[in-house]
Amino acid sequence: MRVELSSKKLQSEFVKKVTELSGQKLNLCYQCGKCSAGCPMSDAMDILPNQVMRLVQLGLEEDIGGSKAVWLCASCLTCTARCPKGIDLARVMEALRLLTLRKNKNYVEPSKLPRETIAALPQIALVSGFRKLTS
Repeated sequence: MRVELSSKKLQSEFVKKVTELSGQKLNLCYQCGKCSAGCPMSDAMDILPNQVMRLVQLGLEEDIGGSKAVWLCASCLTCTARCPKGIDLARVMEALRLLTLRKNKNYVEPSKLPRETIAALPQIALVSGFRKLTS
């Protein structure tokens, strides 16, 4: 019984943090799928944007943490434009990235990139990419 209560508390804390960071009313999403249908990155994602929203609503932080969908979001706002409830899913994705980075978990480890790759990439791309993908 205690484990169950503890689990519910953690879930509600996660949902509370995502809500606070994103400024979005997560419970308004009713899974219409328009965000996923319009997402230009959905083909590369392991879980679709509407599925990310559902996992957030359910407080399943661990399921989202292992997904690359959050990191692939281009923040193009197509999902926001298509959402009949006006949810800015890009802000939710950013909140999820921030929560992960606050745990000092990098999506990309710069020190593990080959020197040739670093030399070939434009510096502005490296800086902006590392801002999004590293703590």
